[in-house]
Amino acid sequence: MKIRKMWLSSVLVFLIFFSSSTIYEANAHSLFNSAESTIGEFRVQIATLPEIPSTGEKSQILLRVTDRDLNEVDRFTVGIRIFFNGEEVDTIPPQIHDGGHWQTDYVFQRSGNHIFRIDLYDVSKYGGVITYTFNVSTQNPFGYIFIYSIVAGSVGFATILGYIYLPKILRSRTKS
Repeated sequence: MKIRKMWLSSVLVFLIFFSSSTIYEANAHSLFNSAESTIGEFRVQIATLPEIPSTGEKSQILLRVTDRDLNEVDRFTVGIRIFFNGEEVDTIPPQIHDGGHWQTDYVFQRSGNHIFRIDLYDVSKYGGVITYTFNVSTQNPFGYIFIYSIVAGSVGFATILGYIYLPKILRSRTKS
């Protein structure tokens, strides 16, 4: 019995050691409501916090403006037009921002897909406006019922597995 435990311990240590050395790169997952687009010499990235905003609650819109080499710009002027079902529902007037990041608070009034048209001003060689278009989805507070039902199903599945296999494991330990 001692030899078997020793052998299992060595196999476990071996697997942990060699499996961890093969992991050489890790990436964070991109947010659900994140996107990026490159037009001309500039790239705009947008994201929301929380990932899926709820209607009637404050969310953050995060913007990042870089050049093609992913270097943040020193300064940019941006305005945002927000559309829902083809109608313009809100605007954020053009503002000048120092640095490549900007975030603003926003409250979505309707559940569904919103179209954000991000207007960058005076960034092209000839002046003018470059417009980037992004989709941002929202949900109403009842959307959390879906998440809770997935969690409840997982807990129920784990309980059933535990009910089936836990007695077998306990019986095998008490016999030895």
